[in-house]
Amino acid sequence: MKYSSIYGAALIVGSVGMVVTMVFHPTGHDLLAQADQVARRNEMITVATHSLALVSLPISLFGFLGLSRRLGSDSPLVSAALIAYAFGGVAVMCAAVINGLVAPILTRQMLTADESTRQVLGTVLMNNGLLNQAFAKVFIVASSFAVIFWSVCILKGGRFAQSIGIIGCVVGLVSLAGLFSGHLRLDVHGFGLLIFGQSVWSILVGVLLIRSGDLLR
Repeated sequence: MKYSSIYGAALIVGSVGMVVTMVFHPTGHDLLAQADQVARRNEMITVATHSLALVSLPISLFGFLGLSRRLGSDSPLVSAALIAYAFGGVAVMCAAVINGLVAPILTRQMLTADESTRQVLGTVLMNNGLLNQAFAKVFIVASSFAVIFWSVCILKGGRFAQSIGIIGCVVGLVSLAGLFSGHLRLDVHGFGLLIFGQSVWSILVGVLLIRSGDLLR
């Protein structure tokens, strides 16, 4: 495929962007820091990291589109993987908007509001947190199935491709098992661990696309 290296580079860039987002991702407690200067700094970091995530998502989707074309877009499993990832991407995009663009505004208002207003804003913030976790669950399930489906198709390639296919199947199955068993916590650390696992696999796929020759088709 003529443009495989471009799609591979997109996967690597998108994956690195998601990892950086989780590494510098502040918590809700950071946004409600007592020191105003600290709170403002964490607010800026929150907006910046989630903006990076929002940019990284379509870049990754672009890369996975290239992977799907390379594997054969006429394959039902490949098509299902691309649709599942896009579906999950919309969900995590909503989570990033809520957590990264809406939450900092609410926490900023809470720091300067009176007690009654602060209670109302706290309720709104808690509701946003629940929505954020719900969207995160949708992303985990959808993206995990996508990784598994692509990995099954990649297993038909060369030795390097087969290794990546095995890693992808393990990452996807462990993520699903962790979520449904309740062992995967949907906080910064738990979700960050999932993003890291998927990103490592995505970077390997990016390298695979750049090498191109190890793929089946």
